[in-house]
Amino acid sequence: MDILDNIELFECPRCGGPGILEEENGWCTYVACYDCGCRTAELPYNNESERIAAIEKVVLTWNMGKTIYTGASD
Repeated sequence: MDILDNIELFECPRCGGPGILEEENGWCTYVACYDCGCRTAELPYNNESERIAAIEKVVLTWNMGKTIYTGASD
């Protein structure tokens, strides 16, 4: 079973929008708000076990409300 099947992302702590788990070309992961663009820090990984740990950490960080907002959004 993939870890992505078991994660629960809360709404954005800033605007209440949906959070989206992102991965960048197999080297890092983070959670970002689809609406306002706030996000967690990027966590790098080198293998599958580090990937799982990084996903768990960014989801926990997001769900605790610890995000970065620069004022810019898509």
